[in-house]
Amino acid sequence: MHAPVRTARTTPRIRTAATTLLTALVIALGLPTGSTGSASAADGDVTWTVRTAANSYGDDRSSFSYAVNPGGQLKDAMVVANHGKTPLDLAVYTADGFTTDTGQLDLLTRDKKSVGVGAWIHATRATVTIKPGKSAQLPFTAKIPANAPPGDYVGGILTSLKQPDDAEGINVDRRLGIKVKLRVGGTLKPQLAVEDVHLDHSTPANPFTKGDATVTYTIHNTGNAILSARQSVAIAGPFDWLRTDATRIPAPPELLPGETWKVKVPVHGVASAIRLKATVTLTPVLTDASGSKTSLKPTEATAHAWSIPWPLLLLAAALIALLLTTLHLTRRHRANRKLREDARVQEAVEQALRDRHTTTP
Repeated sequence: MHAPVRTARTTPRIRTAATTLLTALVIALGLPTGSTGSASAADGDVTWTVRTAANSYGDDRSSFSYAVNPGGQLKDAMVVANHGKTPLDLAVYTADGFTTDTGQLDLLTRDKKSVGVGAWIHATRATVTIKPGKSAQLPFTAKIPANAPPGDYVGGILTSLKQPDDAEGINVDRRLGIKVKLRVGGTLKPQLAVEDVHLDHSTPANPFTKGDATVTYTIHNTGNAILSARQSVAIAGPFDWLRTDATRIPAPPELLPGETWKVKVPVHGVASAIRLKATVTLTPVLTDASGSKTSLKPTEATAHAWSIPWPLLLLAAALIALLLTTLHLTRRHRANRKLREDARVQEAVEQALRDRHTTTP
């Protein structure tokens, strides 16, 4: 199959005047060419698949992907096949995509407003009925507004089946569709920013051991292209002394323009160095239509935190106090010895004067 989007959404049927909403989502995007995507009812009696139609855009596409200028139009189609034993009545619609908190690409539900792919692409039919063992081609048209900003847009075209679940008293909305990526012509400005960098460091009780630190920050796609990134985090003292680099930082998901992704990186073996600096380096990675990746100019952001090694400072203070006390006592002892010596000299001089006076005729 070709990059299906699979979702299951459940909504309670009305039993009383009060109703609630329960939603469960399952996504399958970017599946390898030739794989099969299907949605099945709980009892396994309903199964259908979706795939891209074979036409001038290609015979075996993993998803829908287009480059189109503002004001442009295009036409394509999705093929839906019913593998069940009963006719299928499916709703057909489009929706914008977004990145979930788990890093997966999802599509807006039908009750949410779309402003990109979901608003520009329209299926020729809002519903379709497919007999058992048969398939149907669902044409759709994309009309890009003349004032559409350049850049990348992601969404999907979906088929939806609602079924009652008598045991649970809910309606189950099963969705199956295919990812759609649009690149609107114009100046492409791929750019990521590192925001809200924060450094926390724990000072160990043993002054001769190293501690742990945590660096948190937000990756913000401030450009107009879909981007992934390579990350590095380092912590160092003044003049870049005692530098420690973080290891095994998981790659963030591909972010759509305008999206953000929060990152938390632990750094172990950090020495207390009075004033620490965390440096986050982000290298954006742009993927073209062929799948080739290009690394862009890195961007950096920093944060500082005090890291006072109190036990070591207390030990140093005690040593300094001991040294000062020793110096003071030594100087005092020398001063007292000098005073005693001066007193003896003075006494000897006075005694000599007295002896000379008594022996003078």
